[in-house]
Amino acid sequence: MAASVGHRCPWLLHRVAPWRSSLCHSENSAPSHFLQSSQKLPLRAFRTDTRKVHTAPARTLFLLRPLPILLLTGGGYTGYRQYEKYRERELEKLGLEIPPKLAGHWEVALYKSVPTRLLSRAWGRLNQVELPHWLRRPVYSLYIWTFGVNMKEAAVEDLRHYRNLSEFFRRKLKPQARPVCGLHSVISPSDGKILNFGQVKNCEVEQVKGVTYSLESFLGPRTCTEDLPFPPATSCDSFKNQLVTREGNELYHCVIYLAPGDYHCFHSPTDWTVSHRRHFPGSLMSVNPGMARWIKELFCHNERVVLTGDWKHGFFSLTAVGATNVGSIRIYFDRDLHTNSPRYSKGSYNDFSFVTHANKEGVPMRKGEHLGEFNLGSTIVLIFEAPKDFNFQLKAGQKIRFGEPLGSL
Repeated sequence: MAASVGHRCPWLLHRVAPWRSSLCHSENSAPSHFLQSSQKLPLRAFRTDTRKVHTAPARTLFLLRPLPILLLTGGGYTGYRQYEKYRERELEKLGLEIPPKLAGHWEVALYKSVPTRLLSRAWGRLNQVELPHWLRRPVYSLYIWTFGVNMKEAAVEDLRHYRNLSEFFRRKLKPQARPVCGLHSVISPSDGKILNFGQVKNCEVEQVKGVTYSLESFLGPRTCTEDLPFPPATSCDSFKNQLVTREGNELYHCVIYLAPGDYHCFHSPTDWTVSHRRHFPGSLMSVNPGMARWIKELFCHNERVVLTGDWKHGFFSLTAVGATNVGSIRIYFDRDLHTNSPRYSKGSYNDFSFVTHANKEGVPMRKGEHLGEFNLGSTIVLIFEAPKDFNFQLKAGQKIRFGEPLGSL
């Protein structure tokens, strides 16, 4: 039939032959031609009828292969640390004392390399964002459920009243929620957990049992200035002795940890006069009890505000220590204080004296008076001079509330 068609219509056969040969050639070479063309594609992007789809180059996929390894390594290390904490808690329940395992220098350096100051500033800005009314109740309810907040003590229990997270963190309490003990000379300045307390020995202060930090590193170097309460000395013992201004007195300390669910304001722990403020810009590592047992001199690494002055028995100081997401430390009577500011560099400190020609004494504070606030949970450290018969009425690890007694003579 083809011969007859070619015989009758030679012009049709002439046109069909090349088409048939090209079709056969394309059928045989289609797979190889597709592979060659696909190898020439950059594998970066191709366009469909609806949108442009991006793909990663093969070398990028190869470079991303270590990521699962890093995630597995980090997850394994975190799991190991959680197991160690669980084992320590179980041994503590049995009454066994566990020596602390301190972090190595490389672990501390690695932790300090995390941009916690930047993250805390971002968290602070996020806290200032006003939430819509319909979102306030579920957001605050989640926080209350997570950290065990007792809203029955709040002056305003309606969650929709708080426009943002910052207002919720700084909520005021009902007047009768925290009665101030008038029988004892020193009260707790805040809600929290007692990490450690006792007498300062060998210029070393315990942040938790068995883990210490230097008193001089914590309060800072002394400067030979009339306004500053730290006269020059030549040794560690003389530093401690210079703080003890009266014969027969000793130096005491108390560390209170504020959890995220605690009341975030702090108050004056006694009747005293604040004469000086020293601000240490620093890291903002977590200060929870687990970290305090792991990192030596944790409080000396972190940003802190040291208030010093005098009470009826001599030297008295209150230090507010910052932490992760707690870069904002506010002192109500100190408007010049700006914490976690980019203009301040780590390792420095800034002094400010409240003693002026017009005010020869400083800022008087009454016991229980509002002193300052944190943006989230953190730590308060009291270091003060008192007679040798001063006794703490505390137990390490106990929960305490603002206004309850710390100790007395």
